[in-house]
Amino acid sequence: MHLAYPTVVAALLFSVGVYGVLARRNAILVLMSVELMLNAVNLNLVTFDIWLRDPLHGGQVLTLFTIVIAAAEIGLGLAIVLLVFRNRRNVDVDRLRALSERADGPDGDGETPAEPEEAVPAEEARP
Repeated sequence: MHLAYPTVVAALLFSVGVYGVLARRNAILVLMSVELMLNAVNLNLVTFDIWLRDPLHGGQVLTLFTIVIAAAEIGLGLAIVLLVFRNRRNVDVDRLRALSERADGPDGDGETPAEPEEAVPAEEARP
């Protein structure tokens, strides 16, 4: 087996994943793009493990660890996306700037204005 075929496929998968992370606004599509990038890394690990004829199969072992970490990442990511959707009814990544309960402030910038502090007399401020 030539080394070029799986590495080109992995490079294409990784490129599609990077494009998906940078261009998409939906959080679920961003998570899917991250999974594509992790699968491209897994393909490279297995390819080079076979090509180098490693007797311990280190690339395949690292691939198993990567698959476990990807499963945990997708579980946590989907839980966060579901909680955000329950609170905001939207999973648009660009609109998730602030993590406060109130999504849009009165001026539309996503932040709530700070309330003015009351002036404390100098006698009360000292202990």
